[in-house]
Formats: sequence, C-alpha cells, structure tokens
Amino acid sequence: MRRRLSECSPPGLMLKASGKNQSSRFCWLLSLSVLLWLVFFYFHFVVIGGGTIDDFIKLEPTQSQTLPSKASRPSEDSYPFMRALRTVENKSDPCGGRYIYVHDLPPQFNEDMLKECRSLSLWTNMCKFTTKAGLGPTMENVEGVFSNTGWYATNQFAVDVIFSNRMKQYECLTQDSSIAAAIFVPFYAGLDISRYLWGYNTSVRDASSLALVDWLTKRPEWNVMGGRDHFLVAGRITWDFRRLSDQDSDWGSKLLFLPAAKNMSMLVVESSPWNANDFAIPYPTYFHPAKDADVFVWQDRMRKLERPWLFSFAGAPRPGNAKSIRGQIIDQCRDSKVGKLLECDFGESKCHSPSSIMQMFQSSLFCLQPQGDSYTRRSAFDSMLAGCIPVFFHPGSAYTQYTWHLPRNYSKYSVFIPEDDIRNGKVSIEERLLQISPEQVKAMREEVISLIPRLIYADPRSRLETLKDAFDVAVQAVINKVTNLREDIIEGREDPNFIEENAWKYALLEEGQREVGPHEWDPFFSKPKDNGGRAS
Repeated sequence: MRRRLSECSPPGLMLKASGKNQSSRFCWLLSLSVLLWLVFFYFHFVVIGGGTIDDFIKLEPTQSQTLPSKASRPSEDSYPFMRALRTVENKSDPCGGRYIYVHDLPPQFNEDMLKECRSLSLWTNMCKFTTKAGLGPTMENVEGVFSNTGWYATNQFAVDVIFSNRMKQYECLTQDSSIAAAIFVPFYAGLDISRYLWGYNTSVRDASSLALVDWLTKRPEWNVMGGRDHFLVAGRITWDFRRLSDQDSDWGSKLLFLPAAKNMSMLVVESSPWNANDFAIPYPTYFHPAKDADVFVWQDRMRKLERPWLFSFAGAPRPGNAKSIRGQIIDQCRDSKVGKLLECDFGESKCHSPSSIMQMFQSSLFCLQPQGDSYTRRSAFDSMLAGCIPVFFHPGSAYTQYTWHLPRNYSKYSVFIPEDDIRNGKVSIEERLLQISPEQVKAMREEVISLIPRLIYADPRSRLETLKDAFDVAVQAVINKVTNLREDIIEGREDPNFIEENAWKYALLEEGQREVGPHEWDPFFSKPKDNGGRAS
C-alpha cells in the first residue's frame, strides 16, 4: 500500500528521488524554527515581562489576533464582494473603493423612450427637454438674470436622463463587476411611469418594472448581494412608484413595492419617510455648469446682490386642500410691505418664466417654501441657487429628505416655522424673520451660497475639475451605503430592532449611531397622509 505524503513535505521535494532525506531535513529545520520562536516568546513575556507560564499561554491567541487587518480579513472566497472591498487597499489606485459597474440594459428601458419622446407626458412635449443630454434648450440671458453660459430650460422631471449621462463621465467606471463598489441600473423609471399615469390600467403601468426586475434577477451580478448593491434613479416623487393596490383607480406603479426592488436603492426627488429603499436627491435647476469657474463666478455674483425684499413666495393656493397653508402665506405676502408675491395659475403667468422666478429670488433675503402637491418643491433648489435663504414649514420638505446634500444642522442655512403656527395664525412670517439679526442673515446666506455646487447637476457632456456636484455627492453616498452594508455582513452586524416606518429617523442619525427614539418631529410623521403619503 502506498503511504500518504507527509504534510510537512513540500510536493516538489516528494517528487525527487532523494525526497525522503530532503523532506526529513526540511521537517527538522521547521521544528527547530518553531522551537526558537517559542523560546523567544517565553523569554520576552515570562523572563523580561515578569509573567507566568499561564500568562504566556493566554497570550498566544491574542498574538494571532493582532495580525494586520488585511491578513485577518476573510478570503475572497468567503464573500463574493471581498475583491471589491479590497480595491481600497491599493493606495496607488485613485479609484480604489469607488468603482461603478453599469448594467447594459436593453434599449426598451431607456433609449427607446427618448425616441418616443412625444408620448412621455400627456401635458408636455418632452422632446425638447430630453435634448442636450437631458438639459433641454439653452436659455438666452436677455434680462441679465443668468450668467452667459450653463443655463438651460430643464424640466423638473429630467433627472433620469441627466444622471445617466453624468454617469457616462464618471471617472471610475469598470467593466469588471467583481471590483465594483456599487452597480448602476440605467432604467428611466420616471420617464417610464410618466407615460402611463393617466388613463392606463395597472398592468400597463407595471409592465416595464416587472420586465426590468425579471432581467436583473437573471444576471450573475444580482446574485452577489441579491440586488442590495444595485441602485437606480427616477426623476419623480416616490409616491409615483408606491401604488398600494391593483385597482386601476389607484395612483402610479408598484415598482418600489416589488420584492426585488426593495433590495435596491432608488434615488428619487422626494423619498418616503416610512420606507428604507428610496433616497432623495435634488430636483434639477436651470444651471448646469461645464467648469468650476462658472460656479465660482455665479457664487460671487449672488454674494454681491442687493436684496430689497425681506421674503417672497412664488406659487398658487390649494383651495381644495383644507390642510394647505398656502392661502395664509399668500395673504401674509399681500399684507406685507416687505414681502413679494408671484402668483401662479394654470394660465399664462410669470411663474412659467424661469427669468421672472430667478429675478424675484435674487432680490429676496428669504424664500418661502411650503409643501406643494407633495412634501417637496423644485422651487426650494431654484431659490437656494439664487442665494435666497429657504423658509420651510414641514421637515419633510427638506430636512428628512436631502440628508446626503444638506447639513444636518438645518438652522445654518434655513428657517423652520411649523405649519400649525401659520395655520392657527400664531406667527407673523414678517415678524419672525425680522427677529434674525443682519449678521446671522449674512452667515446663513453664505452657507446657502456655499452649498450651491452640491445642489446642482453639472453639464453631463463635461466634467467639473474639483467641485463635487449633486451627482458626485449621491454616488459617493450610495458607495458608502453599500460598503457599510458589506462590512456589516462580514462582521455579522444586524439591527434586530430596525423599524422601517422610522426610516426618516435613521436618516438623521450621526455617524456610528444605530438606535432611534422619540423625536421632536414625530407629530409630522405620526401616520401616513391620504393617497399613500402625498400631500394632495
């Protein structure tokens, strides 16, 4: 019977004719080496350190645990995403830990929609708004309100196209999904549902979402984390994708309620306070600079402007909504000598003129931003772009939404007046704002102006040199989210007390915090609103 090879003998040596003698010599040298190391540790810890044999024995496991982190981490075979995590260890690679893999989707999920642009909206011909990589027509600076370059008549629902085209310019794209920090799905979810929101049954509204999920779940990239490293973008509010039933009378699609979609991260212009699979990113403004200098020039101009109006509001009342405070806000604007009102209606109005809106914002210290048809408004970002300090009346309009892009300390850049104080006539907006000292107003305005780069989307056809725009901030936040999730999986960390209905609270936690408790804003989010959360 053939004897099994000795475990201490290298295979190469055993193949030689003199393998027995050489392997014996190898074992002898190995044993001697081990003995010398044992003597060294004994001398160090017992003789010099004054310890005991028991102390020495107890120290042995500790020594093996203090190996460099790279050596002690699980092997690449342990988790399929280990190779991606280890890219950050290559200090010579500027893309280490930042690679993005982009799925090559069938054109039905994106480009084909642009070819059928006339069908994208029942009310608007979207063809002109999908040109120039999603920026829309160039705007002329006839009235001198804008700067000479970088301004476009961008549709507020165009983020799908803008984001996907910005991704094409991302400096750390990879064709190797095994090293990707996250995986992007270039599905134009917002444009897709906008085609079918009115007059179509639920089967039509859900068709593309179901087809997308079917395609993704068959891909090998999906199996790595079950889709939890995937993200997509929709330039609409979350409620357009959260249909609660299969009745045709119910609103939107059920994309965000699909089991597979619950694993992905969906970036929308307004997220749900009570769900954990969507994240808010800024609405697009009219400004899309091609280089850093364009941003710096605009910021300097906003700092130097004279602002004769204390506050202003651009919007229409909501007479059919008993909870809306817009009527009271409009009344206060009309009654104030330091308030400016730009009334909007469904006919011809200056509200449809970007130049008129931006001109008013540029001449105001504070811009009132009550809820619109939902929690959020594009107007908030237009006003901040103009260096106007926003005044919010509900935390869901900004503070619990854009946690990636706005400071947690909201008093640095905004004013908060609870809706009930306006609704009950307890607060005069004019008096409240006049209580803020000129020095504090100046500091708040400077904070707003400093935030401009991270609130705008740069021209997708170029790349900013040093500034990080809204796209950059969002992508890095997704990467951080996926990386933290992967590390939690390795360490076996899972929060058994996680409550999805408190998703808005988790978004406000500081680094390292995991527990949520009572919050001053609980009354604002105590229960979902009508229509699945929409502020109708």
